[in-house]
Amino acid sequence: MPDFAPNSSPEFDALMRNAELRNALEPYFDDAIMHLNSDEIPTEVENEYLAGMLAWERAPVLPIAQWFQPELKLPSPDTLDDEQLHEYLWDVVQRFYDRRIVLDFTDHLNDRQLYCLIYRDILPSPEKKVDLPTSYLHWDCSDTSGDPEVWLRYYADQAERESWSEEHDAEPLPPSEPPPFPRRLPREPSEK
Repeated sequence: MPDFAPNSSPEFDALMRNAELRNALEPYFDDAIMHLNSDEIPTEVENEYLAGMLAWERAPVLPIAQWFQPELKLPSPDTLDDEQLHEYLWDVVQRFYDRRIVLDFTDHLNDRQLYCLIYRDILPSPEKKVDLPTSYLHWDCSDTSGDPEVWLRYYADQAERESWSEEHDAEPLPPSEPPPFPRRLPREPSEK
């Protein structure tokens, strides 16, 4: 009996994967798929985009503490001396990075302030847990109050400060200063 298995090629496999992804995304169909011009990008790149969309749609929303097994629970900052807190902080920073959680704009916070932010704000925060090796959750630690002063003071470059000033002409800019607590936290691989 002849073998009727089709000869597979990378192009054929990419097209088949594209059809599978589009079928899986059908219940979530929206303008993001409609605006995707597949004539302008390679099928493999489109597939990565569609796979990311599908992972996003299917991702559970969980408090960040529950992204860990067992659930990540930290001691209250009030029970730790400075040395213990420093050790816990760097342990949790590494554990976050292992789960593809990156903390951005932390250098204006001392260790205790950053630990408290993680303990009180980040760990209980419900976020989509997208399980893709290229997907990182970036937590902006400069925007804890919705006030742009911290970002403008410590992190915005001159062009960003000027742009903000033009958009908010009535508000004065804070002086630009170097952040008081520089540290090197793990970054997303493309940012290193």
